[in-house]
Amino acid sequence: MQTVGAAWLMTTLAASPLLIGLVQTANALPVFLLGLPAGAWADMMDRRRLLIFTQTWMLVAAAVLGAVTVAGVVGPGWLLAMTFALGLGSALNGPAWAATIPELVSREELAAAVALNSVGFNLARAVGPALGGIVLAASNAGVVFLLNAVSFLGVIVVLWLWRPQPVERNEEGLRLAMTTGLRYIRSAPLYHAVLIRTGIFTVAGSALWAMLPVVASQNLGSTATGYGLLLGSLGIGSAIGASVLAPLRHRFSPDHLVTGGVLLFGVATAILALVNIFAVVAFGMLLGGIAWVTVMSTFSVCAQVAPPVAVRARALAVYLLVFQGAMALGSGVWGALSGRAGVRSALLVACAALLIAVFNRGRLTLDPEEVEAPPDTVTTD
Repeated sequence: MQTVGAAWLMTTLAASPLLIGLVQTANALPVFLLGLPAGAWADMMDRRRLLIFTQTWMLVAAAVLGAVTVAGVVGPGWLLAMTFALGLGSALNGPAWAATIPELVSREELAAAVALNSVGFNLARAVGPALGGIVLAASNAGVVFLLNAVSFLGVIVVLWLWRPQPVERNEEGLRLAMTTGLRYIRSAPLYHAVLIRTGIFTVAGSALWAMLPVVASQNLGSTATGYGLLLGSLGIGSAIGASVLAPLRHRFSPDHLVTGGVLLFGVATAILALVNIFAVVAFGMLLGGIAWVTVMSTFSVCAQVAPPVAVRARALAVYLLVFQGAMALGSGVWGALSGRAGVRSALLVACAALLIAVFNRGRLTLDPEEVEAPPDTVTTD
């Protein structure tokens, strides 16, 4: 809802495509600036206190933006500054948030917990824009921002009531902590596989997300409601995928799950490229949602289980950085390619890239039994 409100507000404040594009830049740039330090801080500090701080920071940023918008004094500068502030909070929040999941559930329940988290994210991604549009139509962007501010209160209350088991934190300096985390990643073949395969899949898979609104409006002739239904199909597919992942994980290895998920996502991408019947495309997006949550939750589980506790947040910070960077890179690549060769061609190239990634993974296995594990202890000498 926040993203929709900010993008719409900028279109009313300035007609410049540059300023409109800078809204997304202001939101994403902090991840690249603070990704590694955020992971180090999450391993060095009490994660509960860090999360309460980041959630409070984002609450204040959203509330300030909402207040100046409702008061009618907002301008492009205010909007970009507060969007950047929200991005800073999100960048600091991400590694600590991801690293807490293994502290909340047992190792046996981790895969299901990560899948549930992925469902929440994908449902929010599907429902949020639709709700944001409804609120914008009924009121204005300031109300959207204030609702976002209020939403942080629930998270803060849960974090305040949470009493995690004490965990020994390292007392390294920030620079040494970052170096130690990078040293672990360099020495861990399994984590290399997670990062490389996540990056490749996300770059190729981002074509579906980036081109969906274009296909909905141009090829299918849909309104905003139709686009919302397609996003909803992706969200429902994510929920279905999460519900069937638990038994599948008992029968298939991570490599097999990823292979099946990537192939299914390729089918969804091909349907989006080749079919102009709304119901069929909606069914394709349902398949895409199942595939996306299967692949990404498998990657997430591997990313959270593989690192030792001492460097988990730092390793996850790099994982999140790869994911965010791949999404940004992929969206730009497919947008540029569609401008030159057409949307259908861009989607078909993305589909081919998914197939190549499946059948040419080489030694990039996600099965820990097939690779030599890095040392259990992480030295800082």
